[in-house]
Amino acid sequence: MLKQLVAGVRFKKAGKIYYFAPNDIELCAGDHVIVETARGIEYGEVVVAPKYVSEDDIVSPLKNVIRKATQEDEDKVQDNLNKAKDAFDICIKKIEEHDLPMKLIDVEYTFDNNKIIFYFTAEGRVDFRELVRDLASIFRTRIELRQIGVRDEAKMVGGLGICGHNMCCCAFLGEFDPVSIKMAKEQGLSLNPAKISGVCGRLMCCLRYEQCTYEKARRKMPRVNAGVITSYGHGTVVETNVLLETAKVKVLLEDGTYEVLEFKVDDIEVLKNQAASEDIDIEIDEELDEEIKSLLDD
Repeated sequence: MLKQLVAGVRFKKAGKIYYFAPNDIELCAGDHVIVETARGIEYGEVVVAPKYVSEDDIVSPLKNVIRKATQEDEDKVQDNLNKAKDAFDICIKKIEEHDLPMKLIDVEYTFDNNKIIFYFTAEGRVDFRELVRDLASIFRTRIELRQIGVRDEAKMVGGLGICGHNMCCCAFLGEFDPVSIKMAKEQGLSLNPAKISGVCGRLMCCLRYEQCTYEKARRKMPRVNAGVITSYGHGTVVETNVLLETAKVKVLLEDGTYEVLEFKVDDIEVLKNQAASEDIDIEIDEELDEEIKSLLDD
């Protein structure tokens, strides 16, 4: 299998990682570089030191790292950030003048100043042709208005999640993966939308990247109603806790009464042919509240 030497570069914090050819430049993680991209010359940070990867993992054609960033490049990036703040204020005023039903989220100058990108959210389609003409006449460069979704808005704006930590999307998640209500149910969470939705109003991203941990742990868990052998004798599983890796088992005591006791999964033995709950089939209640059903569209 053919392999190619590449370096992983990120252009925004917690943004997607793109591969570039090092072009015989000695690089290491943390270096800032100037690279050639589809939209022109850009400034980014090396987050994956040069390594060999399969050509199947590379999006062709592979662009080159032009050079390491200089102090002049750093100053230019800072100048672009300052100009973006001014452009944001100007665009807000123009949106109000045209009475457009849109919310401006962020403004970005490309490194070479060849284009200014305005990110916004809106309920539906917006006719912003007049706005683009006004902005083009003010900034004398190419203007792009890009409509984004609520997840991207949360990633750009940032904030704290319901857990009290920085939101995953703007802290470390490079891409948004599909999230489903089934994941919440498999993880034993409440189906109350307020408890499983993030700041953006969509299902929490952590449901997705924690799912594999739950699936792995479930392979060790016995099924509910499975027969097991405990230190008290035979019993029947009535409830399991995936995170604690425990099971509540109904056992018959010496006095002839039944009691539900909790055991570590490693301390019980599942009877033959009643092993694991690896492929638990969880069905979604068709009569779920409409507000919960709307989350399935995410």
